[in-house]
Amino acid sequence: MRHPDFPSSLALPSAWHASLCLRFAVRAGRTAMVERRHEGPLRVQKPLYPEGDICHGVVLHPPAGVAGGDLLDIDIAVGTNAHAVLATPGATKWYKSAGRDAAQQVRIDVAEGGKIDWLPQENIVFDDARARIATDVTVAPGGSAIGWDAVVLGRLASGERWASGSLWLDTRIGGVEHPLWIEQSHFDAASPLRGAVAGMDGLPILGTLWAVGQGATQDLAESLAERLPYRPDLRAGVTCLAARGASMPMLLMRVLGRDMEAVRNLMIDSWQMLRMPIHGVPARPLRLWAT
Repeated sequence: MRHPDFPSSLALPSAWHASLCLRFAVRAGRTAMVERRHEGPLRVQKPLYPEGDICHGVVLHPPAGVAGGDLLDIDIAVGTNAHAVLATPGATKWYKSAGRDAAQQVRIDVAEGGKIDWLPQENIVFDDARARIATDVTVAPGGSAIGWDAVVLGRLASGERWASGSLWLDTRIGGVEHPLWIEQSHFDAASPLRGAVAGMDGLPILGTLWAVGQGATQDLAESLAERLPYRPDLRAGVTCLAARGASMPMLLMRVLGRDMEAVRNLMIDSWQMLRMPIHGVPARPLRLWAT
C-alpha cells in the first residue's frame, strides 16, 4: 500500500522502484513464510528457525543504497498466532540525491495473537540526500510488536557532515481503530533545531524503539527508564502511551547519540529486556549482530 504522502512521481524511469510483500502464518505448529513476492532489487533470504517455531528472515536490498528517485516499498503481514523476526544485514545508505526525493515505506499488519520483531540496521543519510522514511504498524487485539529505527545524519565514519538536504520521518503505530502514536517530522540540514537543547542538541544520531502489546505497562516503562543513560554523548527516555478507547498500550523510547555502536547496543539491550513482557518469549540476540 503506497503511503498517501508519497507521490507516484518518485518512481522515475531512471530510478529503482522495488517492492517486497511477505506473509507469515502458522503451519504444522510453527510460523512459515507462506508468501513472498518481490519486484526490483528487494529480496528476503531463506527462512531460518534459530528459535524453534519462530520464523526469522533477512531483508536484502542488493544495491545497498537508495538514490534520488528510488522507492522501496515493504509490506508485511503476520497472521494469527504467528511470530516473525525480520532484520537487515547492513545499514541503508541514502545517497546524494541531485534534488530528487528518495523514499522507503514499510507497512506491518499483525493479526490477533501474532507477534513481530522488526529490527533493521540504521539509516545513514549522506550529505545532500533527500530521504523520506515512512513506517505504518497496525496491531490487532491480542497481538504484539517490537521494532526500531535509527538515523545517522552524515557519514560519521568518513568525517562527513550532513550540511545540506532534507529528511522526512512519517510514523504511525497503533491498533486497528485507534492509532497510539503518529509522528510527522521534517529535518532540514540547516535547521537550528539540530543544535538546540530542545532539539537534537548537536547529536547526529536519532533512534526510536516502539513496543505494542498488553505487556506495555507503566511499570515496565519505569523499569526500563532506570536502565537508560543520560550523558552528553548518549541519552534516552521512555514513555508509556495509551490512547482513549485503544485496545492496548505501547512504549516509546527515544535515543540521541554521537556513536552508532553505542546507540545500537542500547536499543538491543532494551529489546532484550522488553521481549519477554511484550511477546512472552525470551530474547535471543540475532547472529547478524555478531558479524
